[in-house]
Amino acid sequence: MANNVLLNSIEHQNIKVITERSADYGDNVWYALTFPSEFKSLQTYYPIFFNKDANTGAFFPVALFGFEQQENLFLQDGKWDAAYVPLTVARQPFLIGNQTFLEEGQEKTQRVLHIDLDNPRVNTEHGEALFLEYGGNTPYLDSVANMLEVIHHGVNDSKDFIDALLAHDLLESFTLEVGLNDGSSHQMIGFYTINEDKLSELSADALSKLHAKGYLQAIYMQIASHGNIRHLLNRKNAKQNAT
Repeated sequence: MANNVLLNSIEHQNIKVITERSADYGDNVWYALTFPSEFKSLQTYYPIFFNKDANTGAFFPVALFGFEQQENLFLQDGKWDAAYVPLTVARQPFLIGNQTFLEEGQEKTQRVLHIDLDNPRVNTEHGEALFLEYGGNTPYLDSVANMLEVIHHGVNDSKDFIDALLAHDLLESFTLEVGLNDGSSHQMIGFYTINEDKLSELSADALSKLHAKGYLQAIYMQIASHGNIRHLLNRKNAKQNAT
């Protein structure tokens, strides 16, 4: 269970965060949440699809790292074997929280930095320091704060992006059959992608509005990312051959 607390330089002066990548630190995930403004960085390495929350019915985009639970084919010897690590993975063990305060008699809310003290990356001996010896944030902590701001705005924008896709009926479910060299196979269900036929039928006005919001580029980036399924499959076969 997470132990999320408000980060401060007094109680957490000596905390360090391990930045290596491995299953021991919780990186054995087969996909991670992403958002439209990140698609350009992701589409070079990962397939991007959409998933649906079983409880709320809300759609959200994800970057795919494997074909089954707890399989991340990008983990190799304490490193992430791609030049770009998705931000919702890279931000661990930090998260954004909200703090209310009074200003001139009015209650306001501001975003603050939290840390999960029970995360296996958190310790006092190894890794990146969070605070300078005589006060102030380290460059590492500043980079984390910037990262969380990008995630915050990206996730909020993602909701509008999904609404736009649904308004034009652009999401369709698909099932991916993955056949491996050893004869085994995996069936991926529950994912969604862009319906390219519906996309091609959109009016010039609809396309113009999607373009103005930056969503048209994100749509094409998502479609282009499909080519990474083959690369992911190659990683899977290579891993099986090595064992």
